Amino acid sequence: MNHHENFSAETEARQGLPVRPWSPRETDRQDILIRYLGAVATAAAEHAGAEEQAPARGTAQPTSAAAAPTQEPPPPEPRVPLVRDVMDVPAASMRDDLPYRDIARLLAREQVGALPVVDADDHVVGVVSESDLLAKVAFEASGHRPGHVGRLRERRMHSKVRGETAADLMTSPAITVLPGATVAEAAWLATLSRLKRLPVTDGAGRLVGVVRRNALLQALIRDDAGIQADVEARIEACCAPGDRAELKVAVHDGIVELTGRMPSATTARLVAEVEDIADVVEVKNLLTTA
Repeated sequence: MNHHENFSAETEARQGLPVRPWSPRETDRQDILIRYLGAVATAAAEHAGAEEQAPARGTAQPTSAAAAPTQEPPPPEPRVPLVRDVMDVPAASMRDDLPYRDIARLLAREQVGALPVVDADDHVVGVVSESDLLAKVAFEASGHRPGHVGRLRERRMHSKVRGETAADLMTSPAITVLPGATVAEAAWLATLSRLKRLPVTDGAGRLVGVVRRNALLQALIRDDAGIQADVEARIEACCAPGDRAELKVAVHDGIVELTGRMPSATTARLVAEVEDIADVVEVKNLLTTA
């Protein structure tokens, strides 16, 4: 093996190793992450297709029993969770004229890494983070100045960190979300912007709350009790009372286990229905033929 082949083999071997030791909870963590990503994608797709599935305005609807055959109404669809359902109110903020030393004290008191900056009318004008303060302190401690041929980005940063107030140090414009936005939309925004907290503003840009990334996560990933309730609703909708008399359902970590006796044709239809439920990781079909 020559030098180039040896180097390539070593590189491939290193890439196959985990970047950190495998912990006992790593499997659970990865399962939660997979469920989270699946829930975001499902919720976003359902929201995008809601208008397409709704009947067109002005379409004539049957008004008599003869015009519309009698049938059982479909189970109610779960309401799409909105930002207003999971946001924190009131939200801590800072005025744009707050001195930077007081900003550091405020972040420490609130135990957060960033806070929105508001003007006199509570309009969100930016966000100040620990990184902004760190740049300010590093500038003062090092005395470093950009050279004559310094990069434009470095020059802009030095101009920014010379400031003394929140208005000087903040990152602007701030990334915000409306309270009527869906949790899925806010989750995508938080993911793309890599923010742990999103300011929530009204239509005029005034601060009304803040939504945390972990609150979005919990809203998108239902617990086992919520999944079981959805499974039981599907069972009532697609199985006759006699077919489901001996059916039992158990849910653990998103895995649905079906046991008991049921006709084979009903079993196939039920399993397909349960597999279509958001947050269901796996369906264990342990049913026997009735």
